[in-house]
Amino acid sequence: MVPDWKVVQDYLEILEFPELKGIVFMQTACQAVQHQRGRRQYNKLRNLLKDARHDCVLFANEFQQSCYLPRERGESMEKWQSRSIYNAAAWYYHHCQDRMPIVMVTEDEEAIQQYGSETGGVFVISFKNYLDNFWPDLKAAHELCESILQSRRERENESQESHGKEYPEHVPLEVLEAGIKSGRYIQGTLNVNKHRAQIEAFVRLQGASSKDSDLVSDVLIHGMKARNRSIHGDVVVVELLPKSEWKGRTTALGENDGDDKALGESPSEPMPTGRVVGILQKNWRDYVVTFPSIEEVQSQGKNAQKILVTPWDYRIPKIRISTQQAEALQDFRVVVRIDSWESTSMYPNGHFVRVLGRIGDLEGEIATILVENSISVVPFSEAQMCEMPVNTPENPWKVSSQEEREREDLRKTHLVFSIDPSGCEDVDDTLSVRALDNGNLELGVHIADVTHFVAPHSYIDIEARTRATTYYLADRRYDMLPAILSADVCSLLGGVDRYAVSVMWELDKTSYEIKKVWYGRTIIRSAYKLFYEAAQDLLDGNFSVVKDIPEFKDLDEKSRQAKLEELVWAIRKLTDIARHIRAKRDSCGALELEGVEVRIQLDEKKNIHDLIPKQPLEVHETVAECMILANHWVAKKIWESFPHQALLRRHPPPHQEFFSELRECAKAKGFFIDTRSNKALADSLDNANDPNDPIVNKLLRSMATQAMSNALYFSTGSCAEEEFHHYGLALDKYTHFTSPIRRYSDIIVHRLLMAAISKDKKMEIQENLFSNKDLEELCRHINNRNRAAQHSQKQSTELFQCMYFKDKDPETEERCISDGVIYSIRTNGVLVFIPRFGIKGAAYLRNKDGLVVSCGPDGHSEWKPGSLQRFQNKITSTTTGGESVTFHLFDHVTVRISVQTSRCHSDTIRLEIISNKPHMTPDTELLQQCSLLLKSDLVKEVTRSVEEAQLAQEVAVNITEDYQKYCQTKGRSLYTLLEEIRDLALLDVSNSYGI
Repeated sequence: MVPDWKVVQDYLEILEFPELKGIVFMQTACQAVQHQRGRRQYNKLRNLLKDARHDCVLFANEFQQSCYLPRERGESMEKWQSRSIYNAAAWYYHHCQDRMPIVMVTEDEEAIQQYGSETGGVFVISFKNYLDNFWPDLKAAHELCESILQSRRERENESQESHGKEYPEHVPLEVLEAGIKSGRYIQGTLNVNKHRAQIEAFVRLQGASSKDSDLVSDVLIHGMKARNRSIHGDVVVVELLPKSEWKGRTTALGENDGDDKALGESPSEPMPTGRVVGILQKNWRDYVVTFPSIEEVQSQGKNAQKILVTPWDYRIPKIRISTQQAEALQDFRVVVRIDSWESTSMYPNGHFVRVLGRIGDLEGEIATILVENSISVVPFSEAQMCEMPVNTPENPWKVSSQEEREREDLRKTHLVFSIDPSGCEDVDDTLSVRALDNGNLELGVHIADVTHFVAPHSYIDIEARTRATTYYLADRRYDMLPAILSADVCSLLGGVDRYAVSVMWELDKTSYEIKKVWYGRTIIRSAYKLFYEAAQDLLDGNFSVVKDIPEFKDLDEKSRQAKLEELVWAIRKLTDIARHIRAKRDSCGALELEGVEVRIQLDEKKNIHDLIPKQPLEVHETVAECMILANHWVAKKIWESFPHQALLRRHPPPHQEFFSELRECAKAKGFFIDTRSNKALADSLDNANDPNDPIVNKLLRSMATQAMSNALYFSTGSCAEEEFHHYGLALDKYTHFTSPIRRYSDIIVHRLLMAAISKDKKMEIQENLFSNKDLEELCRHINNRNRAAQHSQKQSTELFQCMYFKDKDPETEERCISDGVIYSIRTNGVLVFIPRFGIKGAAYLRNKDGLVVSCGPDGHSEWKPGSLQRFQNKITSTTTGGESVTFHLFDHVTVRISVQTSRCHSDTIRLEIISNKPHMTPDTELLQQCSLLLKSDLVKEVTRSVEEAQLAQEVAVNITEDYQKYCQTKGRSLYTLLEEIRDLALLDVSNSYGI
């Protein structure tokens, strides 16, 4: 089957059906999608072509002498595209010696009439007829096809009936390009304000326009009309309005309905304001929507088939679709796809794609998060699994004799061991340290050799590249690589032979200065698989823990003592080395930022037994410093060998204006935060300690984290060397090398390192290296997938928090009342941090009725008529009766936690200040302990209630099979696998904080 360009554009989600295989995509059709449908749709098409399960191919017809057709004078682009595709299909038929019938599907009626009978072996039919004749049993495809056709008919009819235009036309492309070059127009990405989606959006400058422009801030787009049919994420072109029309952004707490009165009507200083005059790249994708209620559908009367559905994402406008199933689908989350946005309509047009699940059901809400973040969770295919090694009791995996000859064998010469959280199964890294004959020391970091099993351009390599990372949600994870690799033959488990890529340094015996470094492939056998707590006990001299270390159990007393002394020496020496490495980075300005540190304790069935507060163990820092050292030296090595095509990770210095709130908050407590450099910032944060309230320092560090720029992967050929610097870690060059099991960036770095070693040995480079251009494109993809992973993890955690509080009565339930700390002041409320649950949110001091909070002598609050007055670090609520209460930064208040439910969007946590007095003594350790124990209750209660609801529900959408099919990890307990996240995060400080 050969689809026409229009079919590829309009029916791509049907072409993605696994039943439809062996499609020949012409280059002409693919280029039409790229130019007319934008990057997202084009990437979907590229992923379809890469997916081995579909057996699809791309035929470069425009580069084939017998197929190329020049465009005739006066011929429209659409006619030329259809003619080119038909001509290529006819050549393809004859190329197959007239033995294979070719079906060209098109939506062009003239093409069907013109080409339908010209060549006997090429059948030209419509896509609907193709499905009817060849796939009569594929009901889902038929329903989707009918939905698309109906949506198109509706748009054509309305376009003919309408006369006026709601929006001005976009400026022609050639005018846009000239305007960008001349500086008249500004190019950037549209970011809609979630809390004021109807009235406020910003364009973040990018490209040449940002360098040539005098603007130092984003451009404000005020109101829907000024967006000119652009949506969140589009790359747009903006024309600035006269300065007299510039507006200020609202600084009050946001309200989802965009009500100006609720916002407090307090705009900031006027900022550059403009309107969209063109869209360079559309961000259209699949959107999760909710249908209106039955009453709303019925109230539309005769137009009931034209439904305005509400996207789950506040930033996306309502989408109009044509359907006869509105009443049946009103209780479900549904996926739709935008087709067009006519100049005659206030809303974009779309069509129904599929149902995800019932509103409020756990699996339906998780599926929503995945779709909204464009995360694909299909299981690994048979073709991909056929490339995997075998390791069974009948056929155990073992080291090959060839690899023994080619690799450095460390099994008998080095004491190699791992230090991980309890229960960790996928061990990325191990460590070693030993004394050399010359008296110096040798430090070794040994990383799982994933690239030995994942060949470039193999099926599993393409899949790993597409996923780019392992996706961790609150109650499950979706692996980048199959479990046979991630938890078995690549995992550096204790007592078994494994392939590794090692970095080993020779250090001066006293100063620990690096004398030389060695990189290479090795064979190791980890002697001990230690947990962090056990390693810390050995470091501290508490040897009673030996009885819990399996490797010591079957030894006689003499052997046990000798091996124990050897292991304790290694741990202590590693720790001493790590102290020196950290001190050197500290002197250059390395930052210690604030993150949530939690360890999960599992029972024998892998269910959560408890959540334990992560103690500040020195061994955590020991492992982290060794990993950072390895990443740094590998970065230097691959850059030296391939200065224009190495994958590194940079962390740009943050914009100084982002630190303004941090400086104000610190000033309220009498601290001065110097943000001129990372060293000054690190020293200032170390000194900003309130002995009466340790949470103050935690909040300041958290605010510093929020102000940071995002760390990004990049190709060294696309940046000047002075831009390579990593601000947070205070290193001139940095990359990710230590976690190839869960990050595709590390796989690329391993291949680069192997190529660099081959280059040093004057050997032929066997690795297929990316060019600078291709590597930069890959880095953009990985950065995008990393952001999606972070967003999905955050959203799934918020989902479980809401499910925990949703069924509790906030008036009577003791757990809904908690202590909170004010960390930011707004014009109509404050932002509050709740240490007990790790929740941050808004607490309004003025409600929608205009009433303000009033607190009596006993501290309890109530709503009364009055006004608010905001100052730099405090806010005062005054009633008409003269009563007043003032809330200061870092005040402890009593907060009531409840859930604000929504049919169309995700539920959110709602905070209400019920007293201006603390709920309990602000003792940090006590609060943390309560937090974690209650989180454990949250885990068990949410999981139990979901299971009970599933058992009790007799009539429901059967999504359990989908869960079993797509979810790649077992167990339903919340945070079951977070101990692995903490393991990986602790190995690389940058991971925890987006660095």
